[in-house]
Amino acid sequence: MIQQILFSAVSIGLLSFGSAYAAERYDIDQAHSYIGFSVRHMVISNVRGNFTDFSGMIMFDENDMTESSVNVRINAASINTDNEKRDNHLRSAAFFEVEKYPEITFESSSIEKKDSDYIMHGFLTMHSVKKEIAIPFEMVGHIIDPRGNKRIGFEGSTELNRRDYGIAYDAVIEGGGLVAGNNIKIDLQVEAVKKPTEEVDSSR
Repeated sequence: MIQQILFSAVSIGLLSFGSAYAAERYDIDQAHSYIGFSVRHMVISNVRGNFTDFSGMIMFDENDMTESSVNVRINAASINTDNEKRDNHLRSAAFFEVEKYPEITFESSSIEKKDSDYIMHGFLTMHSVKKEIAIPFEMVGHIIDPRGNKRIGFEGSTELNRRDYGIAYDAVIEGGGLVAGNNIKIDLQVEAVKKPTEEVDSSR
């Protein structure tokens, strides 16, 4: 009886160990990734932009995507709309207040499979406010690059209300329309490369 209990405990331990280490670490390749957005301007057009400085880690389980996880950090001051005056305004206290809140972060909590695609759930922290969001996404590919590195690619999008994060700039035009819309469309194109084994070991 004791032997059976010990055997069961060891078996469970081995299964847990195998599950815990099924995912592999991939680092987001900033040079080949894109974190972009668009927002309605004066009701009649859209302003598009992106963040140019960010980093992140994906723990990717190729056998079961729902066991994967993501952690991303964005330098808020790296916001770019190809207009210096506008970008400085976005960095100011009227919007992101980057001197006080220098980072935007996202940490996944779960991934669910929906038909052939997936939905990532997690917490976005921006302007000191942390809120749960959902990001529908698809896996574009999983390849070996010419240097022999494993690479994965994803595309996703979602929509946020900036007021939910305390960004309440409320200038209006004649007739009552907002200069900057409340709803922000987010566009994500992510490429990540598997971190070399020796680097993972040395960082422990």
